[in-house]
Amino acid sequence: MSAEAGGAPRDTQDADRDQGRDHPVDAPGAEGRPQRGTRRFPLFTEDTARPEGGGIAAPSDAPAPARQWPLLSVLVMVGLGLLVTALDAFRVGLLLIGVALLGGAVLRWVLPRVGMLAVRSRFTDIVTYGILGCAIVLLALAAQPKPWLEIPFLDDALHFTVRNS
Repeated sequence: MSAEAGGAPRDTQDADRDQGRDHPVDAPGAEGRPQRGTRRFPLFTEDTARPEGGGIAAPSDAPAPARQWPLLSVLVMVGLGLLVTALDAFRVGLLLIGVALLGGAVLRWVLPRVGMLAVRSRFTDIVTYGILGCAIVLLALAAQPKPWLEIPFLDDALHFTVRNS
């Protein structure tokens, strides 16, 4: 056990920190911000970082809705899709919802700042919005009756599951 500058052995400091008696943030650094006294990660996360591109999408003097226009455009299109779906045009409504998610993926890819449309990392958001959007569009196109898109293996799967019962 070696003694450090504080006089306490390193093992005791680590044990105290692990039990929550010593906070991992020590004295302020050169810029006045708290600086960690250890390279170990803290036991509990105290805050989260804003996702990349999660800043406001318009200047700060713009009204609140204008600062979040990417998210609002996706939400308006999803709301329109839900309204159309409720009015007995389910296929067209679901297509609007899927296209809205695909549009969210494109906005997340193209724009440097998308406001609250940024939930996770840029890559994760693009993949998530893209996969969900494609799945909704494909399922809407293949929905029965009279599908607009014929997928052969779906008919075979239906043949072996429902038609043989």
